[in-house]
Amino acid sequence: MPEIVDLTAWTSLLLGLAALFASIGALREPGIWGTMLEEIEGSPALQFVCGMMELVIGAFVYMANPWLPADLLSCVIKGLGGLMMIEALTILGFCDIYTQFWLSNLSNMHRGWALSTMLFGAVLLTVGAARFN
Repeated sequence: MPEIVDLTAWTSLLLGLAALFASIGALREPGIWGTMLEEIEGSPALQFVCGMMELVIGAFVYMANPWLPADLLSCVIKGLGGLMMIEALTILGFCDIYTQFWLSNLSNMHRGWALSTMLFGAVLLTVGAARFN
């Protein structure tokens, strides 16, 4: 009998890896997230592409993970998918306001955001990998 794929474990593992390596890049090149946000703010095409990509990925994360109250990780991952969709819609509708909010936060706390993203990614990676027994 074929084994069922644990989409929650894979989602956690992949989101954790993405967050971990994005934070490593941000720590290696301080200011790169700010530059990225400035480029997105200045280009309507990038705003649309980024918003749509996050909407598609967030919808996949949300729909691929069941809401099982006994499984905390699946609930957290499903919640992240929902938050990603909300952020995507915010980017599509209010990119100018949203990017200014993040640019003001990143300029003062760049290293703190990168380290907290690294910690979050490491937790997701570890918890996701632990489910592959």
